[in-house]
Amino acid sequence: MWYAEIKYGTGVVPRVEDRKWGHMKVIVVDVQKGITDARLYNYEGFLVRMKRLLTAARQSNVEVIYVKHDDGPGSGFSVGDEDFEIADALAPMEGEKIFIKEYNSCFSNKKFEAYLEECEENTLIVVGLQSDFCINATILSAFDREYRIIVPKGCNTTFDNDYMDGATTYRFYNEYVWPDRFAQCISVEDTIHLMLGQRRLAI
Repeated sequence: MWYAEIKYGTGVVPRVEDRKWGHMKVIVVDVQKGITDARLYNYEGFLVRMKRLLTAARQSNVEVIYVKHDDGPGSGFSVGDEDFEIADALAPMEGEKIFIKEYNSCFSNKKFEAYLEECEENTLIVVGLQSDFCINATILSAFDREYRIIVPKGCNTTFDNDYMDGATTYRFYNEYVWPDRFAQCISVEDTIHLMLGQRRLAI
């Protein structure tokens, strides 16, 4: 397939299916009060799946990391603004790390990137908002850094835009752009099974 031949510099980027499984982290992107609401495609289903995934991650000792987007002072979506805060329904547990970014990709925060490197994790479970902006940017950035990426079905979503409704946008990325090229898009159940397998290995 075409993506098996992608080359950067003198090396070949490993295909998704050739990247080894390793210890996992869940990266929760931009689930902030100003945008986590019923305008999102399949909002209620998104919340149900997210809660189930986060509960399973915590029970399996898989670290959950939050990343928040800051549009800058005066935007209404910055430090000190209510809309900037994480939605109550998906709030972090005490002690869970929260990073702040100013650009779409979570990797634009160098402390976030350095932390992952220090932990030597190679499998990231990417969830949150929005499919067509920060989720996509983070997945592509992670792929370039040779992470193995898991995208649990129904754990990202977005809004209608001028060209596609939220459902079509979700399907475009989750069913066409990401699978096998950049990530493994699998069910929440299969993702939880993988996390439980990591827990057994750690015991």
